[in-house]
Amino acid sequence: MRRSPTTRSAPDSEALSPTRWMTTIGAVLAFLALGSAPAAAQGHGDQALEPRGSENIEVLSHVPLGARLSIADIELEQEVGRPFAYVARMQYGEQGQKGTDIVSVADPENAEVIYRWRIENQELHDRTGGMDVKYFRWDGRYYVVQSLQFGQGGPNHDLGAVLLDVTSLPDTSGVEEAARIRAPETPGGFHNIFVYKHSNGRVYLFATVSGPYANVYDLGRAVEGDVENALVAQVPVPGAEEQGAFRGYHDFYVGYHPPSGTDRFYGGGTGGYYVYDITDLQQPEQLVSLTGISGVRGGHTFTPGPNGRYAVAETEYQYAPLRIFDMQPALDGEVENISSPISAWTANWRNLAHNHEVRWPLVFVSGYEDGLQVFSMEDPEHPKTVAWYDTYLGPHKTGGCGDRVCNGAFGVDVRNEDGLIVISDMVTGFWAFRMEGFQGWDGDDWGVPDVSSAQKWETGPAASGGN
Repeated sequence: MRRSPTTRSAPDSEALSPTRWMTTIGAVLAFLALGSAPAAAQGHGDQALEPRGSENIEVLSHVPLGARLSIADIELEQEVGRPFAYVARMQYGEQGQKGTDIVSVADPENAEVIYRWRIENQELHDRTGGMDVKYFRWDGRYYVVQSLQFGQGGPNHDLGAVLLDVTSLPDTSGVEEAARIRAPETPGGFHNIFVYKHSNGRVYLFATVSGPYANVYDLGRAVEGDVENALVAQVPVPGAEEQGAFRGYHDFYVGYHPPSGTDRFYGGGTGGYYVYDITDLQQPEQLVSLTGISGVRGGHTFTPGPNGRYAVAETEYQYAPLRIFDMQPALDGEVENISSPISAWTANWRNLAHNHEVRWPLVFVSGYEDGLQVFSMEDPEHPKTVAWYDTYLGPHKTGGCGDRVCNGAFGVDVRNEDGLIVISDMVTGFWAFRMEGFQGWDGDDWGVPDVSSAQKWETGPAASGGN
């Protein structure tokens, strides 16, 4: 349930009182006492004797999508009136196709694929294909950005993303390509992307490329026919060029910072994690570095809480937990670099988590072999598992990555308006869930800025508040 905004005053930090938290959604937090035990007990051995999920998770829909290891990231539109999820499709070995599936959740209990977009001449395109997927709104129309990665052995080696106009949905006859974004200076495509509505009113695509920086594209220019001039800025990776890094960033999050009234970039890549003030995109200003961290040679996913103090960081190798950092000492100028987390969380020590979404104080995780996981960082130094569901019941270590544990739940997203949770699983497909006691998220109800990955297309990020 939503927390009443009148029950507490705005906090000095993002940490909330355990008493207040349990009073608000006691049905969910009854699982706090279990800690990480439910997920750790799942395993993939004698599955018949093990529960598949916690009692506070309800499966609404499951839609198998096709070939094994052919399913990548997922994005869910935030408006209940536009009930569409977008699933990136890739090729692994000889299996799969490269493109996007559009899933309707108009009836969440009967989700269905209503459209499939595929790159032309599938057999000629080398490498992965579709990886990350995002949507955006511009000038009253809705678009999907499908990131793509193709090798030198076929066409479109310089193609980073295809933009689809999906305004007509659920009428699929109106879905059409709006633009293609190419990066000829850094061929190989975009591994990850993030779409952000900046405080200046423009909508930007942040993309990983084969260079020591992230490219920034003006999506308004792209869909209005000026794609040749859509590249407007780059955010550097400190030290990546000197280290000869093929790709500087792996992933990033971009969000408004109400306490300072600035736009901020949070990137994971060569050496660790970095925070920039990008209010002036032409002059990114580095604010914080998190390097020299034990067990971290390069960052993967890096997501802050609404106040920009605490952040969840992922590093993609077996046994790696999600690390939680307190960046306040660096933000206050007390130190130049943060090298130690204040805590860590894992569902199962044998595995690793992949992507995550922060809806403070909850973190929704796509945990590869551990499926959907939800933990609370209400007390950032003592994160607690509160819910889980195993979307993957296959054998251990039969997936991708060097250690073969990249398998199962790949992407996760949350619809703030009503709390719908979706997962894309590399093997089992699309899933939709409800979590007991979670009926949506609004930062104002928690006394924190209303800031998450969900963009405010009409009002812009400055409407997020300054709690």
